[in-house]
Amino acid sequence: MRAFLKYVLATITGLVLFGAVSFLLLLAFVAGVTSTADEVSIADNSVLELKLDKPITERKQEAEFTPFGAGNASIGLLDLKEAIGRAKTDDDIRGILLDLDVVSGGLASLEEVRDALIDFKKSGKFIVAYHETGSEKGYYLSSVADEIYLHPQGLLEFNGLSSEVFFYKRLFDKLGVEPFIFRVGSFKSAVEPYFRENFSDSARYQTVSFLNSINNHSVAQIAASRKIAPARLKAIQDSMQVHNAEDAQRLGLVTKLGYYDEVLDYLRGKLKLAKDKKPSLVSLSTYSKADKDDDNTSGNRIAVVYAEGDIVGGKGGEENVGGTKFAETIRKARLDDKVKAIVLRINSPGGSALASDVIYREVMLAKKEKPVIASMSDVAASGGYYIAMGCDKIVAHPNTITGSIGVFGVLPNLGPLLSDKLGITVDRVTTGRFSDIPTVTRRLTPFEQQSLQREVERTYADFTSKAAAGRHLPVERLRRLASGRVWSGIEAKERGLVDVLGDFDDALALAAQQAKLKAGDYRLQRLPRRKSAFESLFSYFDGNSEEAEARALKSKLGPLYPVYEQYRTVTQMQGVQARLPYELTIQ
Repeated sequence: MRAFLKYVLATITGLVLFGAVSFLLLLAFVAGVTSTADEVSIADNSVLELKLDKPITERKQEAEFTPFGAGNASIGLLDLKEAIGRAKTDDDIRGILLDLDVVSGGLASLEEVRDALIDFKKSGKFIVAYHETGSEKGYYLSSVADEIYLHPQGLLEFNGLSSEVFFYKRLFDKLGVEPFIFRVGSFKSAVEPYFRENFSDSARYQTVSFLNSINNHSVAQIAASRKIAPARLKAIQDSMQVHNAEDAQRLGLVTKLGYYDEVLDYLRGKLKLAKDKKPSLVSLSTYSKADKDDDNTSGNRIAVVYAEGDIVGGKGGEENVGGTKFAETIRKARLDDKVKAIVLRINSPGGSALASDVIYREVMLAKKEKPVIASMSDVAASGGYYIAMGCDKIVAHPNTITGSIGVFGVLPNLGPLLSDKLGITVDRVTTGRFSDIPTVTRRLTPFEQQSLQREVERTYADFTSKAAAGRHLPVERLRRLASGRVWSGIEAKERGLVDVLGDFDDALALAAQQAKLKAGDYRLQRLPRRKSAFESLFSYFDGNSEEAEARALKSKLGPLYPVYEQYRTVTQMQGVQARLPYELTIQ
């Protein structure tokens, strides 16, 4: 008995100590994330080191501390551009070191960063880039550098862009899942993975068109920076002439083959340091904390509303665009007298047609009272285009993927899966012939299919009519540009679907101009508010563990995670969808 009590007492003591230590660690964490950071000073003769080893997203995402560890951090596009712009005029910063390997970000976002780097060079300061392995996207950035180092045993990917799509017809056949498809437009190919094994002719045609448009633009930009004829670069790319580091140097894509310590030697020379003196490298996170000379006390605001992710009904979450939440955000900006203009920053493939229309309505109300400018990032297609089309002006990148003006619906029949594969039968009692519609446990009758198709067509007619009104185009002409077809930003500009080719700064300048605000006479108000790291931590203790579950699945499934993600997306689709064809991943 005494031994039993001893073990019980030891266990209780251990639990108390564990709880106390956990509480102290939690307090330390809270203090770390809630306290104001001490002022950071930048040493004279420093180099800003941009190690882009995290995904580049519209808004910075701090590492989330959860019971499963830290993760999910990203680099905010606007924060990155602000740092580069500030370094241009900072006397303490002599140059920039780009430490690049596999860069994760959309091509439009990367072009904004690239343009900021080009602008930085106008100061006369240097940029040096280092790759161990250079990806296509990483090289797009490093091509602006004065010197490009590649590890002697490294590789440089320069063979063009590609996009792969998963098709699920055979899987559905094996499982006994029969998808009923409702769509409008020959190019609305978002549903093709559910009933085909490969691209349709129209889907392949449009993908080849916009992918080549984006690639040609990228090649032209690289050619200008490296002073190589575009035709020569295209030949290098198409023939896959770059196999190793020696090839990359011989063809003029990189300037030097060297190790990281040799890059540091190069920096010593630029900074006029002794061989035994370590160059002062300032990370992006440190530089972002440094004291900023911001004496702007203007009471005027330009609200920047970030719409990033799938468009869903309700409030949504941190990773998507909730129709109710974003409509309320735009409404508050409209009613706020301090807000003189709104920039709707869109990076979305679309989603729920209903949620898109909820947001569109608030855009239309807001533009009656103040300028509303759409700024398209990597993708603003289908529902993403829907929420942009009511704005006063639409600004897109040449590399933006947009258009996809069309709608679809999917309703699977799971009856064969349930009965033949799982041995589950279904019976029903109804009060009318159609009381169980919609249902996923039996085949739809021809009449039911026709009814659902008519609703999809009605939504499409509403979408295209509103798009025609927003773009000041005849409906018939707009519908010739619609049919679900996807365009690059360049193609969309040529067809009148967007107004200006430019970046976020161009959209911001346009908003200020229309609001009659001068430079320095306004501040940015970023909306909607993001959860802090502290709030993210405690979200795991209030029953919201979806994000933790997603991270765990991504770790376990690895390259198969996109398949699961596509399945999850399909199961969460409710009502008619205005969504980009497929899950496009350009690499």
